[in-house]
Amino acid sequence: MLDADLADFFTKLDQAWLTKFLEHRIADTRVLRLIQKWLKAGVVEDGTWTACDEGTPQGATVSPLLANVYLHYVLDLWAEWWRRRHARGDMIFVRFADDYIAGFEHREDAERFLADLRERLAKFALELRAEKTRMVEFGRYAARQRAARGLGRPETFDFLGFTHICGKTRGAGAFQVKRITVSKRMRAKLREVNDELKRRKHLPIPEQGRWLGSVVRGHLAYYAVPGNIDALQAFRTQVVRHWYGALRRRSQRKRLNWGRMGRLVSRWLPSVRVFHPYPEQRFDVHTRGRNPVR
Repeated sequence: MLDADLADFFTKLDQAWLTKFLEHRIADTRVLRLIQKWLKAGVVEDGTWTACDEGTPQGATVSPLLANVYLHYVLDLWAEWWRRRHARGDMIFVRFADDYIAGFEHREDAERFLADLRERLAKFALELRAEKTRMVEFGRYAARQRAARGLGRPETFDFLGFTHICGKTRGAGAFQVKRITVSKRMRAKLREVNDELKRRKHLPIPEQGRWLGSVVRGHLAYYAVPGNIDALQAFRTQVVRHWYGALRRRSQRKRLNWGRMGRLVSRWLPSVRVFHPYPEQRFDVHTRGRNPVR
């Protein structure tokens, strides 16, 4: 696996190239002029206006869309061309916004792709972040191959909020990609919840409960994948502890006990369960003629 990150992507994006890419998709010159105005609008921070001569305006609603168009031409189409032209084995390439990973069957392909990628990005005023670019030996045979060389467990990598781990199924012990919540993100979210609870501690309990319920449901809607149940339970448990501490601090006359707290949790917070199926189930689609779709 090639785990890489673009350095200062939104601020280094070349506006001239972006305009050319947009002209491939948009024929209406009025829309193109409007986009140019967005790009030249600049940024207002603490009452001070700053010009935006390169990149896209930070915080602008149109910036993610324009950045996605830019990387479609710079990265997506090129990666597909490189796979057909140069890859000796299987290759996968997945991108979401400016986060991406590339997987290769052969290490030689990964090394050549990385070298060619640096040249490709330099042409469009972009570069890789050196400290976050690395090769990760990952996959079905990674553990066995590393053990034969006297190395430890396969390395992990983070992508889209999940830490990806080479794991095994409980029953047959077959290879399985295990996904767990990135610990740094979970700690940051819990700190955010705790700070907000301190501000809301004097609100009525039903109002606090509805808000906390929406927080936990939103967390589960994204992270409730197979194999991540322990991290989900840990998140919910810590939310309950923060809520318990906030409610006990709002009054010194009547102390809240865990018996009553358990009833509040059962009423307002959803229980932890897996919401998303395994990938092979999600993508096992058949047409009306029962032909598999790949």
